[in-house]
Amino acid sequence: MGDNQQQKVSKRRVFYIPGYDPIHPRRYRELYRKEAAAQAQTSGYEIALSPKSGGGAYGWHVEARIEACDVQADVEVLVWSDIVRDSMSNSVPATYWQMLRTSWEYIATGALWRLMKLRKGPVIAALYPIGALLLQLLIAVLIGFGMAYGGATAVDALVALVTGSKGGAWLGPLVYVVVLPLVAWAVLQWFKARDAKFYIYYLMHDYAYSARYRGANPPELEGRLAEFEEVIAQALQSDVDEVLIVGHSSGAHLAVSILADLIRKGRVPDDGPKLAFLSLGQVVPMVSFLRDAWRLRADLQFLSAQEHLSWVDVTAPGDGCAFALCDPVSVSGVAPENKRWPLVFSAQFTKSLSPERWKALRWRFFRLHFQYLCAFDRPLDYDYFQITAGPQLLADRYANRPPSSSRIDYAVSKFTSTVPGPHSGTLSGAVSDTTPKTSP
Repeated sequence: MGDNQQQKVSKRRVFYIPGYDPIHPRRYRELYRKEAAAQAQTSGYEIALSPKSGGGAYGWHVEARIEACDVQADVEVLVWSDIVRDSMSNSVPATYWQMLRTSWEYIATGALWRLMKLRKGPVIAALYPIGALLLQLLIAVLIGFGMAYGGATAVDALVALVTGSKGGAWLGPLVYVVVLPLVAWAVLQWFKARDAKFYIYYLMHDYAYSARYRGANPPELEGRLAEFEEVIAQALQSDVDEVLIVGHSSGAHLAVSILADLIRKGRVPDDGPKLAFLSLGQVVPMVSFLRDAWRLRADLQFLSAQEHLSWVDVTAPGDGCAFALCDPVSVSGVAPENKRWPLVFSAQFTKSLSPERWKALRWRFFRLHFQYLCAFDRPLDYDYFQITAGPQLLADRYANRPPSSSRIDYAVSKFTSTVPGPHSGTLSGAVSDTTPKTSP
């Protein structure tokens, strides 16, 4: 697009749906401000942020000049961090109970083994908090045992010194009963107080949130999704050129359900703004592979065949927390014959980041999970800021972009039901074929 006559987008509404994150959404504004400036300097365009005007969700206003075009975008964060915080137990015993319950759900149903057929990274990330919590418990018990042993030995020696006999030997076991649990408890609390460095409790709460209802949405989350749907429906009635939904991490599968509901209800006007969906670093299989995730599977199946929107799914093998290049519809076993979406391709971290930058980020797993929202010093065809504040529609930007040849687009999930019912691998509306398919 070299001139303003060809400009497709001059005004855009962007709705960002974060993943399972208890932090205030201002972090996303600051991240956008910092990284947009860095990308603009690298790529040679102009972009600036200002406060959001009017009510509604938390957000900001963007003005950019990209490809000789002036574009305005209003970015809003659809907040559910309060639900996340409420779901995060402050109790050590409750977290260990979550660990047992979540482990049972994924292991006993076979979901864990099927997830491992996709990508090892996110499965290792899921096993990390379980292994770490067990290790912490072992350390706590060993320290408690050592302290109790020392205390019991000292008590026995003191009694023998005072009485001249071992008649007080019963005090030793009593010391174990008192000291061991108290010390172990103190050690576990010490570990928990330092979880900001290790993300063990945070990740355990994350996986437990989906497993608690076996992949179904909790009532409070369903209510929030309905509110998000209303906000997006209103934006589709406004005088903008594109309404773009960005779902990151767990926010991707929330966006799938919101958009499916929106289209089913006929709330996408034919003469309104173009509707686009960008899923980033998605972890859809962690939920869709669970036995009661029929609502999500039905939404994936429905959305994948729609002409009312464009859906682009971007991941990267370098992101160990995402199911990189796994078509979320196909691997969930619900791909319909008329499947159109998503277009699956890689952000290619190892190529779009310089060797020096990649080396600095390579082992910062959680930071890499947010790289989709950040600047690249050697950008290729993925640029978050041109997508959210540039003059091209998402559909046009990637109209001729082929999907990544290394994507996984065949059914892997055991549970493929799209309606409520008995826990069965293949129910009404399911696709059980496990042979590779070719994405559109």
